[in-house]
Amino acid sequence: MIDLYYWTTPNGHKITMFLEEAELPYRIVPINIGRGEQFAPDFLRLSPNNRIPAIVDHTPADGGTALPVFESGAILLYLADKIGRFIPSDLRGRNLTLQWLFWQMAGLGPMAGQNHHFTQYAPEKIPYAIERYVKETARLYAVLNKHLADGREFIAGPYSIADIACYPWIVPHQRQMQKLEDFPHLAGWFARVEARPATERAYRRAAEINTAPVVDEASKRLLFGQDASTVG
Repeated sequence: MIDLYYWTTPNGHKITMFLEEAELPYRIVPINIGRGEQFAPDFLRLSPNNRIPAIVDHTPADGGTALPVFESGAILLYLADKIGRFIPSDLRGRNLTLQWLFWQMAGLGPMAGQNHHFTQYAPEKIPYAIERYVKETARLYAVLNKHLADGREFIAGPYSIADIACYPWIVPHQRQMQKLEDFPHLAGWFARVEARPATERAYRRAAEINTAPVVDEASKRLLFGQDASTVG
């Protein structure tokens, strides 16, 4: 059994997508980040960066005590290695998958996240910031589009944690001021991932958990007002 500490964000969706694909037994522990539940001491012991997702694997491969893992990319890699699926076993395939996983973690996620912030949530519209992150999001879409232009079905060949990591960050493409029709190879890949039954199941779980999504002024202060003092 795996406990998944989760909220309905792109990084959270990565893990439900994986767990549904793998058909691993799991239990969702909702962490409502808009209400400050990520600062609870019990959660911080699992995820010291006060971010979701985190997992606790109650049956780790070494047979030891329950193992907590935080950071979505690390969780995907841990789970893929645990079951020997969604990451190639050969040297070149594994490294290609990891390169695109890290590309998402270091590029697509942070840049799209800043895009979301300045276009949707910032208290004042800053044209330079909006243009900067909308353009960088477009550049990253173009990078993935070019990579997929050789006709490959998925990012690293077989369906993998690279696809699972990237897909949730492209779901909100309209909010990111991007048009999928401008990136036809990416659009085809997106449709293939979207149509997978496990993807559909994962997003249904999200709708069941976060039934009234809201980012009000109180949650904005929690989400966007952190500094060194909030670490404790």
